[in-house]
Amino acid sequence: LTVMPMVDSVLYLGDTKLTAAAAYLAGVMCSYNIDFDYLPSDEKFVPSLLSGDCRAVILSDYPAKNFSAEQLDALVEKAADGMGLLMIGGWESFTGFGGDYNDTALSEVLPVVMQDRDGRVNCAQPCLIEKTRDHEILGSLPFERCPPCVGGFNRFAAKPDAGTILLARRFNVSCQAGDFTFTPQEDPDPLLVVGSHGQARVCALATDIAPHWVGGLIDWGDSRLKAQAPAADSIEVGNWYAAFLANVVKWTAQML
Repeated sequence: LTVMPMVDSVLYLGDTKLTAAAAYLAGVMCSYNIDFDYLPSDEKFVPSLLSGDCRAVILSDYPAKNFSAEQLDALVEKAADGMGLLMIGGWESFTGFGGDYNDTALSEVLPVVMQDRDGRVNCAQPCLIEKTRDHEILGSLPFERCPPCVGGFNRFAAKPDAGTILLARRFNVSCQAGDFTFTPQEDPDPLLVVGSHGQARVCALATDIAPHWVGGLIDWGDSRLKAQAPAADSIEVGNWYAAFLANVVKWTAQML
């Protein structure tokens, strides 16, 4: 990894710890020169984390129980003033097992309507990412020519004033005499939804960015990217996966 000057900071919460799942997004951000502060999933939120110049907050498998109601209200106020908010899918995101954000103030800010019960969807058969329209986050990435797959996601609905950029389309697959038949399941689910709240950009990515839900997305690319953030494990991922994640973060933080 080439060390280069860092740009504006974001606050990254969750994904267990830097020597586990958080190594992936941390490594990508470091590779793309996105400065960040980090708090593991098992540590309570402290208001001082928002005292500096924070361009965006990323919540990924960071349970709502780590916040007080007052702290969540403070996040909402900061978002209205221009601080971006990105929630990434996982068991402890949205209305996952232990996420429980559906009954918090963040439900007003995020561009999606969360389930009122556990919304986790695990995909034993193919779940492909489908592009719905062009957007800065997607850039020239080949979502149409080479759609990647994921292993699961949090189910939610896009709010009426939000934009759905990517869908999760699930397939039933059968095989007879060596011929595979792919049959789409029910209507696809929103996977990447963007919107605004006050002066801020807000974003919801339904799938996880680390194993196991990330599925084949983590290897999506035509070359490999190796990276390692300080105090984190090293990663080796697909270059298109890395570019996509970096764009999601940069767009939310108004760096893109």
